[in-house]
Amino acid sequence: MSASRGDIINDSQSFIGLSAFVALVIFSASTAILHLTGRRRWTQRESRLVADLTASRAALDRANVFLSAEPQIVVAWGTSSGEPEIEGDLSLIMDVPVPRRALGFGSWLAPDIAKNVEGCVERLRARGEGFRLSVASLGGRQLEIDGRAVGGRAVIRIRDVSGDRLELARLRERHVQAMMQIDAFHAMLDALPSAVWMRDKEGNITWANTAYARAVDSADSRDAVAKGAELLDSTARAAAAELRANGVIWRARVPAIVAGQRHLLEVTDVPSRGGSVGFAADRTEIEAVRSDLGRQMEAHARTLDQLATAVAVFDRSKRLVFYNSAYRQLWSLDAAWLDQHPSDSEVLDKLRAERKLPEQADFRSWKSSILAAYQSNETTQQIWYLPRARNLRVVINPNAQGGVTYLFDDVTERDQLESQYNSLIGVQGETLDALKEGVAVFGSDGRLKLSNSAFARLWNFDRDQLDTSAVKPADARSKMPHIDEIIARCRDLCPDTELWNNLRSSVAGLHDARTGFELRVQRKDGVVLDCASAPLPDGATLITFEDVSASVNIERALTERNDALIEAQQLRDNFVHHVSYELRSPLTNIIGFAELLGDSKIGPLNAKQTEYTGYILKSSAALIAIIDNILDLATIDENTLELSISDVDVANTIKAAAEGVQDRLAEESIQLNIVALDGVGKFQADEARVRQILYNLLSNAIGFSSPGQAVTLAAFRRDDEIVFKVSDQGRGIPPDVLDRVFARFETNSVGARHRGAGLGLSIVRAFVELHGGRVQIESAPGEGTTVTCIFPAAQTAARAAKVS
Repeated sequence: MSASRGDIINDSQSFIGLSAFVALVIFSASTAILHLTGRRRWTQRESRLVADLTASRAALDRANVFLSAEPQIVVAWGTSSGEPEIEGDLSLIMDVPVPRRALGFGSWLAPDIAKNVEGCVERLRARGEGFRLSVASLGGRQLEIDGRAVGGRAVIRIRDVSGDRLELARLRERHVQAMMQIDAFHAMLDALPSAVWMRDKEGNITWANTAYARAVDSADSRDAVAKGAELLDSTARAAAAELRANGVIWRARVPAIVAGQRHLLEVTDVPSRGGSVGFAADRTEIEAVRSDLGRQMEAHARTLDQLATAVAVFDRSKRLVFYNSAYRQLWSLDAAWLDQHPSDSEVLDKLRAERKLPEQADFRSWKSSILAAYQSNETTQQIWYLPRARNLRVVINPNAQGGVTYLFDDVTERDQLESQYNSLIGVQGETLDALKEGVAVFGSDGRLKLSNSAFARLWNFDRDQLDTSAVKPADARSKMPHIDEIIARCRDLCPDTELWNNLRSSVAGLHDARTGFELRVQRKDGVVLDCASAPLPDGATLITFEDVSASVNIERALTERNDALIEAQQLRDNFVHHVSYELRSPLTNIIGFAELLGDSKIGPLNAKQTEYTGYILKSSAALIAIIDNILDLATIDENTLELSISDVDVANTIKAAAEGVQDRLAEESIQLNIVALDGVGKFQADEARVRQILYNLLSNAIGFSSPGQAVTLAAFRRDDEIVFKVSDQGRGIPPDVLDRVFARFETNSVGARHRGAGLGLSIVRAFVELHGGRVQIESAPGEGTTVTCIFPAAQTAARAAKVS
């Protein structure tokens, strides 16, 4: 049992060993078989790879051959590094073969082209958009840049285009431009309102625009071509075809049915190499307008011929195309010459030659300024001041056709009337404002129309409240105060009910016959007014207020003093009488006895007696002069003084007056300078009175002069006047006394050695004024005094006979 078990175990081990050996053999055999099979496949694959490598190398060689077959550069993007691959002949675009510079388009292309290429490359790399451009390099080469996406890579090719390729590229570019132009022409023709069509050599419609389709009632231009719809009738088409066959353009106006209505078309058919092109412009409306315009122009011409305004129309070529009768009559031009359509320049030259235009220093420049209206769009107005005191208002109006229309209005009479009216209004206003009386004019509606400054001043109105001259005519009526408003404002100063009732009735009352009134009233402030109302022809009413307060007071004072003046007149007459007979006679006796005492025949006098006798004679002469002056003034006041007019020699009169003051000049040590210009000659006057005037002036000047000073007497002729001037170097006359020096018995002897009655200058002025002359005095303290007497050279007959 034990041996059996051992045998069994030994058998089992033998079997396991055998099985392991068999398995090992099988595994080895399988491994060997698999190895042989794999080696065979690897050998086959290696052969295929070698073949593919050989083919790739051959393809690469062929690609290199193709790339080098023509000058070009290839740039490809798509590697993981992002760097482009650049191959090719870089000498196409640059002198130094630096590959990276090929992408610097701005270094070998113009800036605008380089910017365009860069934009195309960016779109190619970003979105795969292909492009093809023909450009010129800075070196003058014509290049073609082609960009496209190949196998997920962006590739551009730059190659030199020359020969047939260059021509092909240019033709392609011209083709694109031609197609664009054709499309643009078609779009433009489609936008035209006129029908346009094209025919082939057989006369069939090949193309038409939208207006043609509408004219033949087709849906669109394609439908019109497909149906062969004709716009023109057979007669018109035949006439066009006949001329087209001879290569002649056919033009005609033909009737046609357009969109169901009859129209007049102006058709032009132009032959071409492929057929012809036709164009039809609708002239229906134009013909209607032209016909209507012709009728209107005829009517306007007839109307313009009736106008007083001269009208002349010149066309764009500056030729006269229309004029009316007033134009021909204004310039007195021949109608036959005007009908020859002269130019604007010729008309101006003719008018200038006939001296009918305003006088111009530079006529050429003036004419150029007139003719400049043909290049202007603005209407201008001018005033031409023609010879013979004629004024023309000229309107130069450029018209839409490029010509000019002239309008001439003779405004001579209007300007004269306007000037007279303005002068009248100005004089009226100035006259009213110069009046001391307050004036107010009320219209028929009771509103104030006109007033002056005195009216506003009398009733304490603000001048602006009454002045409506600055108010617009549309608002003036409402701005003018009513009579009731005026009365309400004036009642505070004058509550006289009768005055205001009369005024309101006169202005706004209803009367069968309009009459005026006069009334004197006294206001609260003591002012006395004379009020008067007068109706005016246009329905207005004139109201005047005159301040007579001073007159009333003066009248009262004059009434009270009238008797006193009469008594004073009587006293003066008595005084003159007594002076003449009671004072002058004894004085004459005194002078006579004094002269008798001084005569050596009576007996000798001692020195003291002789001196006293001289004093008596001098005092008596001064007194007799004063009496003579008083008598002369009295005679002048009584208007009884007569002048003895004769020819007065100025030089002799000056000499006589100077001799009369010689003793005083020597006594006072005063120098007298006489200045008489040559040719002063003679004049008509009372010689004695003139000598008396000069004597008084010299005496006055000597009296106010200091020893050693000079007095000047000058005479000269000025126009029709004789002028005497007496000047001294004395102390002068104060300004407050200057106005009173000619008053009687006024003397200003303070600070001077002169003593007098104050009648000398009064006598001077009285005698000068009797001669029709005037006296002027000029003086300043410390600078002396100058008295000027001005005589008329000739006296009137009335003054020569007697001054009254």
